[in-house]
Amino acid sequence: MTSWRDRPLAPDPYADDPEPSFDLTSPDFTDGGPLPRAQTALGGGVAPRLAWSGFPDSTRSFLLTCYDADAPRSGGMYHWVVANVPVSVTQTTPGTTMWRALLPGRRGGGEPLGPNALYLPNSAGLRAFIGASPPPGDRPHRYYFAVCALDVPRLDLPDGVNTKPPAVVEAARPHTLARAVLTGLYRVKSDD
Repeated sequence: MTSWRDRPLAPDPYADDPEPSFDLTSPDFTDGGPLPRAQTALGGGVAPRLAWSGFPDSTRSFLLTCYDADAPRSGGMYHWVVANVPVSVTQTTPGTTMWRALLPGRRGGGEPLGPNALYLPNSAGLRAFIGASPPPGDRPHRYYFAVCALDVPRLDLPDGVNTKPPAVVEAARPHTLARAVLTGLYRVKSDD
């Protein structure tokens, strides 16, 4: 079995990002700091509270993702993918857990991210946030929470409600006006 020490460190997916940035904060963790246990699979997988501001005036919607670049699988792992978040929504609501799965294509009517928010399958195929869950003993994983300000109210997704995370991110790329990123770290020690 290959050790994490033998795996090269994955690059920061936003290091060479040409888009301007805006503000993204969380009362749950600081940028580059550890994720609280509540945001992990062992702690219940509660979506973190996020708030964003300073995005361009021409923003028409947001795309919210959480990406683990250090997952020991090709292409990393998306833990959360929500498209078509209305421009009037500028924060997440606490208490949304990974077990709040939606039926395929259902919108989050009355949900924390607005009535038109579209919860798409993450890398595990769930339409919800899944908590940080690196292999025990692995290096600390970097969880990139990103909010993209888009110039369209709804993304045109190649496979509709079943579009896989990399294709969602690719569909958003030409519509991205600016991006805000907040990174949390998490590691499971071998004896946890």
